Amino acid sequence: MNIQAKNDILRGIVGKLRSVLVAYSGGMDSTLLLKTCMDVLGKENVVAFIGNAPIFPTKEIQEAKRTAMDIGTEYVLYDTAILKDERFIENTKERCYYCKKNLFNIAVRVAEEKKMGHIADGANFDDINDFRPGSRAAREIHVISPLLEAKLTKNDIQVLSERFSLPTYNKPPYACLSTRIPYGTPINAAFLKRIELSEEFIKSIGISQVRVRCHGNVARIEVMESDFDSLFKEKENIVDGLKRYGFTYVTIDLEGYRTGSMNEA
Repeated sequence: MNIQAKNDILRGIVGKLRSVLVAYSGGMDSTLLLKTCMDVLGKENVVAFIGNAPIFPTKEIQEAKRTAMDIGTEYVLYDTAILKDERFIENTKERCYYCKKNLFNIAVRVAEEKKMGHIADGANFDDINDFRPGSRAAREIHVISPLLEAKLTKNDIQVLSERFSLPTYNKPPYACLSTRIPYGTPINAAFLKRIELSEEFIKSIGISQVRVRCHGNVARIEVMESDFDSLFKEKENIVDGLKRYGFTYVTIDLEGYRTGSMNEA
């Protein structure tokens, strides 16, 4: 099935919703979904729901708000208070489930307040091949995934995003900061801030795709192999910077950036 046919299916799925609260992260997937909902349903029938918590970098929240405003969507920002949930803090393999359950429970209340008939998220067709406990929470709370239903892959979404001149068409994929902490290591605000500051520091030298995995006092840096030279050129600055943020040892993962590397263990 070609991309245009998938996009037509997506618009048909959205058209049946009448009104929708979009769980909005500001990433490429949820931005295409938000734009489609706006185009099909109209401004009065769409609200962007943005969850705020220390697991999301401040810059990402600001960009999500700005993009929602640029699209012309009403947005609401709610503190999820996820760091008060002991089940999440424990950091088991079900961490994402508890986080999403928390987020979507808040979204249900917001949808009721805003009189939105449905809640939708930006899950796509490629996500079915990944380990995503949060998808179970979505099913339990009856959150729909129009991009997935239309069988739109990540590549399809990028093509459509560029076609529609969305600012996120080339935005690197992003996952919450808790994914940088190994399962079994309790999550706390200090770890999350250390990771956020470290990644922003490395991005400031021109490397857009980076993960700083936090193994206690050891930072394991993942970047694309094409960025290895740039990383080594700034080695001393990076070491100094990350030690300033609280790491004792700074390492580079020679396998390079890859999604879900914490699941390898």
